[in-house]
Amino acid sequence: MTHASAPALPGPGDPAVRTLLLRGGDVYSPADPFATALLVQDGTVAWVGSDSAAESYARDADAVVELDGALVTPAFVDAHLHATSTGLALTGLDLTGCPSLAEALRRIREFVRAQPAAAGAGGVLMGHGWDEAGWPEGRPPTREELDQACEGAAVYLSRTDVHSALASGALLALVGTGPGTGLGEYPLTRDAHHAVRRAALAWQTPDQREAAQRATLRRAAELGIGAVHECAGPDISSEQDLAGLLALAAEGGATPEGRATPEVFGYWGEAGAVDTARRLGAVGLGGDLFVDGAVGSHTACLHHPYADDAGTAGAGYLTADQIAAHVLACTEAGIQAGFHAIGDAALTAVVAGVRAVADKLGIARVRALRHRVEHAELMTAETVAGFAELGLTASVQPAFDAAWGGPDGMYAARLGADRAAAMNPFAAMVRAGVPLAFGSDAPVTALDPWGAVRAAAFHRTPGHRISVRAAFTAHTRGGWRALGRDDAGVLVPGAPASYAVWAPTDLVVQAPDERVSNWSTDPRSGVPGLPDLTPGAALPRCLATVVNGRTAYLA
Repeated sequence: MTHASAPALPGPGDPAVRTLLLRGGDVYSPADPFATALLVQDGTVAWVGSDSAAESYARDADAVVELDGALVTPAFVDAHLHATSTGLALTGLDLTGCPSLAEALRRIREFVRAQPAAAGAGGVLMGHGWDEAGWPEGRPPTREELDQACEGAAVYLSRTDVHSALASGALLALVGTGPGTGLGEYPLTRDAHHAVRRAALAWQTPDQREAAQRATLRRAAELGIGAVHECAGPDISSEQDLAGLLALAAEGGATPEGRATPEVFGYWGEAGAVDTARRLGAVGLGGDLFVDGAVGSHTACLHHPYADDAGTAGAGYLTADQIAAHVLACTEAGIQAGFHAIGDAALTAVVAGVRAVADKLGIARVRALRHRVEHAELMTAETVAGFAELGLTASVQPAFDAAWGGPDGMYAARLGADRAAAMNPFAAMVRAGVPLAFGSDAPVTALDPWGAVRAAAFHRTPGHRISVRAAFTAHTRGGWRALGRDDAGVLVPGAPASYAVWAPTDLVVQAPDERVSNWSTDPRSGVPGLPDLTPGAALPRCLATVVNGRTAYLA
């Protein structure tokens, strides 16, 4: 192949190809740091090693792929996303990066006018990504401005953090604005937002939902992602939405082109709903089971008030006792529990609740299920130690720091410089032994696995940086370990053959400590290299993605 083309992989599901040899590239594997060849048999890694040793396998392989210097790595795992909402953002109105309120209103008006049939047929138009924190006007549109732009259409526009939203008057009329609904607030947050989001998603037809989900899985495969964790729940999607996505994945992931799709593992965020999770086929009762909200919407629950709004310290949706009740029910049922928690007060409540269950049932039973916490941003030394003690997995999103961190970012504006600098302390978590799994929380931030690895390795707070290798592990093997699977996410004999092929590039070893980097680049250290992720450098380009031996994407 040329540097611009994909390897000549066999067709997906080709029954004639049970044994496949890839050679002539770089294979990222702890089994052999200098590996250049990979043997796959019946969807499983059978061997890794050198090209010279591969000659003995080439004679018996059903197909041989010449890599021409390409890099082969384990496929990424996105440990937190929302497939339907991401697909709607990919195919609908995406306001991410919109520079001003005036421009947002212009784009909304153009979007509505471009879909007159949908707007006039009682449907709901969806958009995402507005962020008033970066606009020169410093505010979202007024109700009147929004309705003028929507021109009578029912429109739902989630903020970039998906914890508040704008809804046109026509959409609010569909939901109803009676006493106690909270729909008089603006923008919508908390219960009012959940009610409107449920209504907006309910107006999507099954065909629209499936198209959005396929768009997300297709985009994931294009980026070298071989598995995703869908974080569903009654306040973020619906039972029908999760059931549809899992059914789509259970079909064998067939696309119209006959290719596989990334594997999907569903989480259902409803307190104590063990029977519901089992009925839906969810792997855990977590994901977006909200303990609090988000910093950008002033709803992350803090020990002290916001720096830019002294009248609030955020929103707490679950107490430590309620958290304990959920973890107890899950642990006794043998199912993984999880929570969404961002603020320091929310994370303190999570640790207290989980510790209460450990005191009751024994810490070994709690640790065995690897209960998880999504986001885990404003960690303190005490909560880091608590996560390590209780075996809690931190499902985190490095792109949050890239988007909102730093002395001039949204976190600093909302929290003040000191608390902002404490956000997302990945290095402290790694040192304490807290398991990390990386994800995007798409559509909150884009599907961009190499970008996430870069964001963790070049954190805006230097003391929180981790090595590229540790970050890559968190975005590959970490996602599988969060599911209780220790056999996947690494290219060693016996592991599932889920891998990505990347255009040839120079490989380096990057770590925050230059002494470590210098030692690691010595061939005697046996540390395999990864692409250069220095900010400004081009990110690796995916040539192919393979899921359990089946081709999901070819460039």
